[in-house]
Amino acid sequence: MFIFVSVPKTVECIAVAVTLAVMLSLAAYKPMGVLQSAGYSGAKFFKWVKKKGNMAMQRLLLLCLACSVAYAASSLCFSFAGEWAAIVGMIFVVILLTVYCISDGKIALRSEVTHTPRLNRLYAVLFLVFALFSYLAVTFLNFADEVWGNAIFSYLRYLPVTLMPLAIFPLMAFANVLAKIYEVPHNAKFVKRAKAKLKNSDIKIIAVTGSYGKTSTKFILNEILSRKFRTLTTPRSHNTPIGIALAVNNAQLEDYDVFIAEMGARHVGDIAELCEICPPDVSLITGICGQHLETFGTFSNVVKAKGEILEATKDRAVIADDCFDLFADYACEKVRCGCVSDVECFEDGTQFTLMFDGQSRRVKTKLLGAHSAYNIALAAEAAYAVGMGLDEIAEAVPEIGYIEHRLQLIKSGGVNILDDGYNSNVKGARAAIEALKLFGGRKIVVTPGLVELGVLEEEENFTLGKSLAGLDFVILVGETLVLPVKRGYTEGGGDEQRIMIKPTLAAAQEELKKILRDGDTVLFLNDLPDVV
Repeated sequence: MFIFVSVPKTVECIAVAVTLAVMLSLAAYKPMGVLQSAGYSGAKFFKWVKKKGNMAMQRLLLLCLACSVAYAASSLCFSFAGEWAAIVGMIFVVILLTVYCISDGKIALRSEVTHTPRLNRLYAVLFLVFALFSYLAVTFLNFADEVWGNAIFSYLRYLPVTLMPLAIFPLMAFANVLAKIYEVPHNAKFVKRAKAKLKNSDIKIIAVTGSYGKTSTKFILNEILSRKFRTLTTPRSHNTPIGIALAVNNAQLEDYDVFIAEMGARHVGDIAELCEICPPDVSLITGICGQHLETFGTFSNVVKAKGEILEATKDRAVIADDCFDLFADYACEKVRCGCVSDVECFEDGTQFTLMFDGQSRRVKTKLLGAHSAYNIALAAEAAYAVGMGLDEIAEAVPEIGYIEHRLQLIKSGGVNILDDGYNSNVKGARAAIEALKLFGGRKIVVTPGLVELGVLEEEENFTLGKSLAGLDFVILVGETLVLPVKRGYTEGGGDEQRIMIKPTLAAAQEELKKILRDGDTVLFLNDLPDVV
């Protein structure tokens, strides 16, 4: 059944199957970014598929309908070509799949595909799965054609494969399961090697966690400490076991004095697992809010998860002032971060006073917003704990650079751009809007709303909308969270003529081109919410 006596027919089956596999793999590219962002968890991936307002499945249904109609119409129109009519129909299917892939590529995701070795291996497995299933389907249909011998069936024999886009998500999950046969033990060995390297090293470990501000505080701490110590950090927002293991295994630890590790969590137990790999000498908790409530379930679980870092801390923990009391029952030595006062915010930076042991220094940073001063305070407390003096810290503060996508100021063609694309929490959003209001000229916000807030999502997005009232223009992006934002904006007194909804980030950028003029300031607030 699987290989025909006729060589041309066998070649046809292989060619059609490979073509389908290529097109399905291209159509799966964006969802692969979602699966990657979900930590390769099939359960989280399908939660995204079923998420209210997510149109991914509806787009595939529409694609299948279009492919079926186009295939049937073109195959019958070219019925004079005999068996070749089926091939002509598949050409139109490929054209529609190409159009779909191009349009799907314009839909922005919170986290785009990152071509890591694991992702590339999974993509190879996925292509083979698509190719195998396509070949089995095509071969069966050709076998049925050989047995049945009906002319109409012969023209339309590939019609069932026009429904294969509906199998993209299940086959992705199947390929992911197959890939894990290799990935799970491979990753376990990789993490075990990093744990052993750290255990056998004299490097001092500083761990940073919190509901928000982790990455910013980590980068600030690195810039301060690097003036006196040789520092190693986890890159970008890498805060998982693999992210920490990558940083450790790719480095010669004897070349460094301090390792700064960012630790993220979506469930109770996540940080305890990270501390098993990387037990901190000094730990920082940047703040607590309802971020990731979608996975934690309750606020008390958020506190419990972040508190796991305190149970593993060897020396002392630095905790943000506004959440210090939440961790009163933990036995480790704790420092309430209170070394900053007299914060003043301007459109070119932030001034504040640093204080340690009765001494103070007035400093200025180019970082925007009062929250930047408090992030610096946390980093300063940690730097002080590992041996830096007040003068050394104060000298480092003006040299701290912008942190990419975290209220990063970019000047372009007479327009100020505030790139806060990686901010996705309530407190950070408020701080970014307050920073925007410091600028002269017209003020514009582009946002998809706030994500991963669970039961608080609608309420917090309504509140966000109210805070946007009074700005010159508000551009909402996407389909999932923008309605509560718009409702909050209008009920908060916003002008409906100044708010608009665009389906994609690209469409929002096109709208910006029409309205921008010199002196305007645009805030890009938050990631897009197409991810778990």
